[in-house]
Amino acid sequence: VAILAALAHRERDGGGQHIDMALLDVQVACLANQAMNYLTTGVPPKRLGNAHPNIVPYQDFPTADGDFILTVGNDGQFRKFAQVAGRPQWADDPRFATNKVRVANRAELIPLIRQATVFKTTAEWVSQLERVGVPCGPINDLAQVFADAQVKARGLAIELPHALAGMVPQVASPIRLSKTPVEYRSAPPLLGEHTVRVLQEVLGLMPANVAALKEAGVI
Repeated sequence: VAILAALAHRERDGGGQHIDMALLDVQVACLANQAMNYLTTGVPPKRLGNAHPNIVPYQDFPTADGDFILTVGNDGQFRKFAQVAGRPQWADDPRFATNKVRVANRAELIPLIRQATVFKTTAEWVSQLERVGVPCGPINDLAQVFADAQVKARGLAIELPHALAGMVPQVASPIRLSKTPVEYRSAPPLLGEHTVRVLQEVLGLMPANVAALKEAGVI
């Protein structure tokens, strides 16, 4: 993002600039809401696993055949979720009626939800909740990822010829460029496969020099 911003500035005035980018700065900036929770209260957030510190329910839940993620973003969505879960009374319960009280009563609500979610499959939850506009999604293992219809449609699993193993599987690049698409020229090289080529074509060593390095056990 910083590079793109600098390029945009260059296009306006023609000048370049130095980008000072530290991994530490990025890491702290990526703390996002957790950082603000601390800065505004002075209290370090506690560990909540996959749960959200400010929104409830907003985490993973077990299903009859796996797990799914439920991200209820407002009170209207919670009411819809309660209906789908067969627990409409939750939406009017003074302990759970608003997000503020759901956060305060997280310890009481989450076990109740877990008791309800195990009675439907992941696909049933996702289908029924998407139908009423409640954000959610399956938690897939890698077999399920590569069996996903959209993953297949996007061609994210590819094969390339390998010198020893025939065709080997690879993961496609997520970058899709209309004018300069990614090209898949070869599979990952064997150990040392390009050593001589690099020494001669990139470093300019003569064949005799390369032979001497081999004789000495350097390569």
